[in-house]
Amino acid sequence: MSVNHANGRPPSHAQPMKSFDPGDENLPIAARLEEVAALLEQQGAIPFRVAAYRNAAQVLRRLERPASEVLRAEGLDGLDRLPGIGPILARAIRSLVVTGRLPMLERLRGESDPASLLASVPGIGRTLAERLHGQLGISTLEDLEAAAFDGRLANIGGIGTKKLAGIRDSLSSRLGRARRSVRPSVEEPDVPELLDVDREYLFRSAAGELPHIAPRRFNPKHEAWLPILHTQRGPRHYTALFSNTARAHTLGRTRDWVVLYSDGEQGERQWTIVTESAGPLRGHRIVRGREEECLVAARAKGLPIPEAEAASAMAGSQRPDGVEVAGWT
Repeated sequence: MSVNHANGRPPSHAQPMKSFDPGDENLPIAARLEEVAALLEQQGAIPFRVAAYRNAAQVLRRLERPASEVLRAEGLDGLDRLPGIGPILARAIRSLVVTGRLPMLERLRGESDPASLLASVPGIGRTLAERLHGQLGISTLEDLEAAAFDGRLANIGGIGTKKLAGIRDSLSSRLGRARRSVRPSVEEPDVPELLDVDREYLFRSAAGELPHIAPRRFNPKHEAWLPILHTQRGPRHYTALFSNTARAHTLGRTRDWVVLYSDGEQGERQWTIVTESAGPLRGHRIVRGREEECLVAARAKGLPIPEAEAASAMAGSQRPDGVEVAGWT
């Protein structure tokens, strides 16, 4: 029995297939999925993840109708039901159909520029897009949609009720969703798991064991300086890189801040791990935005935590290193 490696289930055979037609609009989507597979393979990802993307490319080449038609007629569920696809690859295909871009591919190429993608949404210019990425860690349209419905966008200056409604409507249209008021719950990995991935990345990076990519931004000499890690914890696949944002460069943290990405059935998630510069966890690695959980985890490990200092640290809304963080309350 063949297995959908990305989702761990047998493929469905509900969709009719055909030999590839050179004029088919699925060709560029399949080519990008093939490129994802090739880059994952070059960068040391586990083989079944590589195979999943190659299989998805073949499925699209043999599909009897355009993926855009499947998405329009049946939504994301229709893409999910294609043989061997499932929810993770379905979202990748939808992103390529709707925006012509795939953030994961751009990240693997070293070309990631989330602000450009966010700025393509009506009502969000380049300046606001940079703020959303820098302050809230928003990198994808799915991230933006989540923030539009969970209250984070409403707390950003310059986004009033009318603009927020317009952003929601635009995203619902682009992502093929019906209007909604609540975001489905997403199971978050616990802090120890995230810190364990961070430890693996820092250790293997320092040991020279990781492949390097040449990021497009802030890299005038086009040097391949950025280590990249693909690893797995249980069902979750992680990609880890040092932060290459403008703020990381400004504050000299490009070898300290680590950004983790994980793609699961509820969508891509992102976390930033930093070395705390003040407070009860000074000198320890923490997950930005989940500081209270880091304190709990530190106590569970028996680290001495000054309670008065911990209470004081959690009372502010700005981190001591000057980075505003949603959730630091």
